[in-house]
Amino acid sequence: MADNGGGSIINTGSGWGLKGGDLAAAYCAVKGGIVNLTRAMAIDHGHQNIRVNSVNPGDTDTAMLRDEGVQTGLVKDAESREAYLKDCGTGRPLARIGQPEDIANAVLFLASDLSGWVTGAALVVDGGGLS
Repeated sequence: MADNGGGSIINTGSGWGLKGGDLAAAYCAVKGGIVNLTRAMAIDHGHQNIRVNSVNPGDTDTAMLRDEGVQTGLVKDAESREAYLKDCGTGRPLARIGQPEDIANAVLFLASDLSGWVTGAALVVDGGGLS
């Protein structure tokens, strides 16, 4: 990347890497490590015109979140799945669960020239949940 004049590295963290969560100490530690690895890499590689940022999603309608609902017993059928996903979206300013496209759009921004002066950032994409 350095030999080609620079570029953009985007790491995937989590909102839980910025604020701990219950029963998830190892997950929070790893995601927090990604956020700080991102910051350190931004310092190390800025002189090579390599930008390093992280995208940190909140609850997003993915297999991981759906599996969590099943494992905790909150999801037993299609009806309880919809209720679970709706509940995951409550308590945040935008009042909905994230969609994979929401995260993809943030990644596209960080990869584009529109973010040409952004490095070392931990972009939170969570509908305002950490606000």
